[in-house]
Amino acid sequence: MSAMANLEINLEEEFQHLPQAPIVEAVIDIRARSTATFNEESLRPQIEAALTGYQFLDSHQELQHEIKLEDGQASSQIIRFDWKGLRFQSDDKKHIAQFNRDGFVFSRLEPYQDWPQLHSEAMKLWQVYLELAKPVAIDRLGLRFINRIRLPIGEFQFEDYMKSAPQPPQGLDLPFAGFMHQDTLMVPGRSYVINIVKTIQPPAVDERSGAALILDIDVLTTQGYELDDGAELRRHLLEMRWLKNKAFFGSITDKAWALFK
Repeated sequence: MSAMANLEINLEEEFQHLPQAPIVEAVIDIRARSTATFNEESLRPQIEAALTGYQFLDSHQELQHEIKLEDGQASSQIIRFDWKGLRFQSDDKKHIAQFNRDGFVFSRLEPYQDWPQLHSEAMKLWQVYLELAKPVAIDRLGLRFINRIRLPIGEFQFEDYMKSAPQPPQGLDLPFAGFMHQDTLMVPGRSYVINIVKTIQPPAVDERSGAALILDIDVLTTQGYELDDGAELRRHLLEMRWLKNKAFFGSITDKAWALFK
């Protein structure tokens, strides 16, 4: 089996702007472990002093469970709460920022504006994390876009809107009540992997809206690197955005495009 050619990422390539983009959430996830003292009591007032236009949302806790098997009976109990970090939400409730021990996560909720707005706001808050957490390296980057393609009421012809739509088994031509499909793509010559999940969201119970196709695209780095002046982070995010766009526009049909104009 011959080696696959490296993928050329063309950052000069332009993609059509969609005035009604189906993005319900866009996420920039930067895994970078804190080297500074990072506890809830001291961190919250420092973040609140550094942020404008954001309010405290909640404290992020992770639970650890223990499962025991005695006399053939399984029992589960919570053995430890592990504090992870703090979440803040913008006053307009469109942005959520997580300041965690192991990194920073920024989310933009619908309606999505554009990449410059997402990137600019995320990098502004990332600088706050840098000053407080003092990480020395980025362990992993993630860029995730969750798209919801709303179909007309009564429409279930998935193949009209999404390329490589699921097909029923040969000889069993029955309509789908639901499906879940995941692809994981490696990028030869690059330290990226792309996860693409396709599934369906059933119609609302009141039937005031039709079914929706969910196209969840998550681009991840496979290697970490030491922090620099930010040039490496900017380059990675631009390349990851290009990969995300190629995955999105390569997954939808012209009929789907018409829904977003």
